[in-house]
Amino acid sequence: MRVRMAPSPTGPLHIGTARTSLYNYLAARHAGGTYVLRIEDTDPARSTDDFERDIIDNLHWLGISWDEGPQVAGGDDIGPHAPYRQSGRMELYGREADRLLETGSAYRCWCTTEELDAVRRDQETKREPPRYNGRCRHLAEAERAAHEAEGRPSVIRFKVEPESVRFDDLVRGEIEFDNALLGDFVIVRNDGMPLYHFVVVIDDEAMGITDVIRGEDHLSNTPKHIALIRALGYREPRFGHIPLILNADRSKMSKRKSQTAITAYREEGYLPEAFVNFMAFLGWSPGTEEEIFSLSELASRFDIAKVHHGGAVFDRDRLDHLNGVYIRAMTDEQLALRVRPWVPEAIRDDDLLRLVPLIKERLVKLGDVPDLIGFVWEPDEVVAGWYGPELLYPKKGGPNEARAALEGAREVLAELDDADFSADVLEQRFREAAEVAGMKAGDFFSPIRVAVTGRTISPPLFASLEMLGRDRSLARVDDARGKLTQVPA
Repeated sequence: MRVRMAPSPTGPLHIGTARTSLYNYLAARHAGGTYVLRIEDTDPARSTDDFERDIIDNLHWLGISWDEGPQVAGGDDIGPHAPYRQSGRMELYGREADRLLETGSAYRCWCTTEELDAVRRDQETKREPPRYNGRCRHLAEAERAAHEAEGRPSVIRFKVEPESVRFDDLVRGEIEFDNALLGDFVIVRNDGMPLYHFVVVIDDEAMGITDVIRGEDHLSNTPKHIALIRALGYREPRFGHIPLILNADRSKMSKRKSQTAITAYREEGYLPEAFVNFMAFLGWSPGTEEEIFSLSELASRFDIAKVHHGGAVFDRDRLDHLNGVYIRAMTDEQLALRVRPWVPEAIRDDDLLRLVPLIKERLVKLGDVPDLIGFVWEPDEVVAGWYGPELLYPKKGGPNEARAALEGAREVLAELDDADFSADVLEQRFREAAEVAGMKAGDFFSPIRVAVTGRTISPPLFASLEMLGRDRSLARVDDARGKLTQVPA
């Protein structure tokens, strides 16, 4: 088996391309085959090195490796079929276009944009499917010669014969198309640039691709590709079309309406191993209740024939769940290394290692770390700006109860010396202070939590106090007390 992934560097790697890449990778590894990365950069106006870098870097981040193709953006190709960028293969495309012209399977078309628009409008009026009307296909030789002598710009169109095309889709089974509905399509623009449908079949043949696994949005392209393959005398690969990825409302995921770029999920702090696990289940399942799989385990189980036909819903809650499972499976040392990019350099590694256990159980993604423990490194005045007086009120109480809790907390903090400033001692003393104040422990702790962390939800309160230390904890309690002086009793 030889499969390929052929992204266009006209935008960042998005979830659809990443999932298709993963399925190709899994199919190749399961079969002991070869996985090829080919860069389809035949749109020079939109293709950029930055987008190529984004695609390659994010595939590496996901752990998806390939056997042939560029390993770094702009770098040399690895493999026997180089170059693996289409911009370096123009001579081959030109030769094959000439061959189609010579055999009569293609022809030059001189129709102008205005003429084509007029045909399209007429078809819309008659409620006919939009397709080329074949005008230049039937030109007399003298007319062709006149156009060429004029120097009139021309495209090259492929002749589509009005026949039925059948193929056995790896995912969907037998599929049949009526090519009479297609019309003759352009394979080379008037500036000599070959187009997608043409170059993709040439490259698949040249690179020995045996299986083409791609999104179902390419299903309607398949009869065009098969027609070209047969006209060129190529071997037909097997085709498999995987379902589209849908939003929760079952609309198609798109760049306009959805977060699709892999970089965005990476920057939020999703783990690559969790994201790969999640993507694998977007259209496929192993047929068991298991949900956690490594890449190698996925490859051993993957079967393209078991990919679902219907659209796969992108469930962010499930992604969050899986990411949390992977986070909690890490050791504290492993997690500290992974969250390091989200923590200021001023926080020492040993302090970070003490913080990690406080957030491990509630951490959903690495990017949540500043929200959960940012109070540790943010200045006191910044934390004080995170809340207003009302947030200090306990659930069952108002400003008076908040004042009582903060006064009690201040007394406890002021009495303790640094040697006794531990989570265990703090909890014991605060519970005693709650009884003295005649308040339930939860209501007593609530204003203190907000004063110290700036949040109503935080890591364990007493461990947070211990991390801050006596002086900073006192300063924050005093800041909160100051906010309540402006609130009437």
